[in-house]
Amino acid sequence: MAEDDIDDSSDADGEADGLRKIIHVDMDAFFASVEQRDNPDLRGKPVAVGGSSGRGVVAAASYEARRFGVKSAMPSVTAKRLCPDLIFVKHRFEAYREASARIREIFNRYTPHVEPLSLDEAYLDVTDDLQAVGSATGTAQAIRKAIREETGLTASAGVSYNKFLAKLASDQNKPDGLCVIRPGEGAAFVQSLPIRRFHGVGPKGAEKMARLGIDTGADLAGKDLAWLRQNFGSFGDYLYRAARGIDLRPIRTNRSRKSVGGERTFSQDQHEPDELRETLERIIAIVWERIERSKARGRTITLKMKYNDFRTITRAQSLPHYVSGQDEFASVARDLLEAQLPLPLPIRLMGLTLSNLERDEEAQAQRSERKTGQLALF
Repeated sequence: MAEDDIDDSSDADGEADGLRKIIHVDMDAFFASVEQRDNPDLRGKPVAVGGSSGRGVVAAASYEARRFGVKSAMPSVTAKRLCPDLIFVKHRFEAYREASARIREIFNRYTPHVEPLSLDEAYLDVTDDLQAVGSATGTAQAIRKAIREETGLTASAGVSYNKFLAKLASDQNKPDGLCVIRPGEGAAFVQSLPIRRFHGVGPKGAEKMARLGIDTGADLAGKDLAWLRQNFGSFGDYLYRAARGIDLRPIRTNRSRKSVGGERTFSQDQHEPDELRETLERIIAIVWERIERSKARGRTITLKMKYNDFRTITRAQSLPHYVSGQDEFASVARDLLEAQLPLPLPIRLMGLTLSNLERDEEAQAQRSERKTGQLALF
């Protein structure tokens, strides 16, 4: 099929006409690393950014903490049980934003085509060699070196010919690592991975795939498009392409954010009111952290719930003013949940979003002219 040609269209030198050169840069344990950088007493110790109270949630964990199983979005009480010596520090978003801005300046030296995903990760299209480095891999190495020297932080990077592969590559050798997936290597790389590494495949999706005999990318690649559509609906199209290392999405430098939010899929369906209230509190903490991180201002708060029969409901409330702070955000979210209790069925997912956002008046309108120097991928 035509899609397969994308992975095989490289010449003997690894070059391919029309292939882009994409870097995905992902900072290593960003929030926790900033705290360890700024406080030498924390270096080499297990650190969690977040509240240590009974309803606190881990926003970020250092690699020393991750060795004990501590993860972001984990309840703080669980994290402390896994790692009794865990040190909790309160978040300092201004420090994280300052570090992120310095990192963004480094990106802009090498390309105007930057798609930030959050404070700590971004896609870069370096097809045009602005600094005459000579290769996308060399550019990624130069960027990582500059980040280390100028911010005191480490970054991992993935280099490939599309966004899907670049992001997979950046996860491959963390922390402080670099991975390159060359033209012609994408399909083989993807098919060697466990299915859980595929973006968009959550715990429930992985369980369903396991029941269908799909444990790896190779298993997925063995299924035809009709079978995938039959079992996964429209998501089957994404899975078909992903299993072959195909991703045609361009870098979007001026993405207009329409909402900020987050959701949680449960390992076991939830139904009891107190259990649902506790889950909501954790989601409130996580989503508000994202709202603060993105400096978003919005008027509409939406609660999303998916029942165990896969029906989804949303309930929203719009305010006459921008949400004033976390207390107001939490109060509205709690009211939305209380209005639905008791639930007619257990739910398998809950989420919150803030939308009807203030437009960014400072969005850049100018597009940088593309240079002509073409980068080699190696």
